[in-house]
Amino acid sequence: MASPRNRRPGYSRRAQYSLFISYVILIAGVLVGGVLLLVSKLDPPAFSAMRAGTAEVTAPVSGAVGWVARGVGSVPGWIGSWFTVHGENARLKQQVERQEKVLLRARAIAYENLRLKRLLAMREPGDIDVVNTRVVSSSASSTRRYALIYAGIAQGVHAGMPVRGPDGLIGRVIEAGPDTARVLMIIDPESVIPVRRLKDGAPGFAAGRGDGMLEVRPIAMANGQFAVGDILVTSGTGGIFPPNVPVAKVTERGRDSALATPLARPDVLDFATVMKAFMPPPPPPPADTRP
Repeated sequence: MASPRNRRPGYSRRAQYSLFISYVILIAGVLVGGVLLLVSKLDPPAFSAMRAGTAEVTAPVSGAVGWVARGVGSVPGWIGSWFTVHGENARLKQQVERQEKVLLRARAIAYENLRLKRLLAMREPGDIDVVNTRVVSSSASSTRRYALIYAGIAQGVHAGMPVRGPDGLIGRVIEAGPDTARVLMIIDPESVIPVRRLKDGAPGFAAGRGDGMLEVRPIAMANGQFAVGDILVTSGTGGIFPPNVPVAKVTERGRDSALATPLARPDVLDFATVMKAFMPPPPPPPADTRP
């Protein structure tokens, strides 16, 4: 007599039902995938609306799962910081003393800049923040890097608006639904950010690589290559990203380009700020009312 482990599914009605249900689920998944593929090819606006609707439904679940994952992932850091708290406290005290001197010089420079701008009657942009929102999720295992934020058209968020975190630039909104929006992160291969070096203003471009890093190229070779340790900020060129938003820090120098690490990490962020475009597009021309 054959052993129980060698029996076929036909000997067990429960095994037959399980096998049948698995086949049904597999066939249904293939059919749904084929329909979605056809819709994405034949009617991209409808597919975009379906994707936005799916994001609206799954955003609360994704947010809860992401919150739990971030909490579990931060446990080793909490344990490590408990044993190094005394040394870290002394280091931070020394850093505060150094930063106080730098802060005094920065305040003096800021006051001088304000006085010169008033003399020149320069017009400054107003408040550029639209909404502070929660980062629901972000892709970490794909070459296409997107993030989902819990704010949409109802909160004044539209496609083209830049998004930043406490440490630096995250990306820009490419698709907005009623209460959620998709953000193209700066590390995506389709992202190109005009930047400048903080210490001397040397311009360049930071392009995403899809692996969590940025490739930085200078515009003018006469300014020299970017060196390790250089801080890059947005230049304001192009009219989307406002100037002086931190972007990345150069970590490796190449022959014609350099590698930089983004200062903002969306995979560990809880909140982000959506800003207005630095130079919004001009209004449409008036309609022709002539008979």
